[in-house]
Amino acid sequence: QVQLVESGGGLVQAGGSLRLSCAASGRIFSIDGMGWYRQAPGKQRELVALISSGGTADYVDSVKGRFTISRDNAKNTVYLQMSGLKPEDTAVYYCNAKVDYTGRLWYHPYWGQGTQVTVSS
Repeated sequence: QVQLVESGGGLVQAGGSLRLSCAASGRIFSIDGMGWYRQAPGKQRELVALISSGGTADYVDSVKGRFTISRDNAKNTVYLQMSGLKPEDTAVYYCNAKVDYTGRLWYHPYWGQGTQVTVSS
């Protein structure tokens, strides 16, 4: 079994910063892409940022220049540094990782439980 555990959410004023972390544990041979998604009330889950195993990052336009995704492969952990937060960033943030738990380079997607980020105006 593989588990993803997120931390770092909370309440922050507009313009503030938060850092989210997501640690993967369990039977892990390797991890391919990792990413952060978010879901606001009444809206569909949307991709926020992705990072490849080699460190190449990509972002949704609405967070470019404000959010930075990074990963520590030795710790099986992905981070999301969020700055310049806006009320519209309020959502539950979920991490995602494509994990090989068989050693055969068969990657399966796993999700964290979600962490609430609330930005007050």
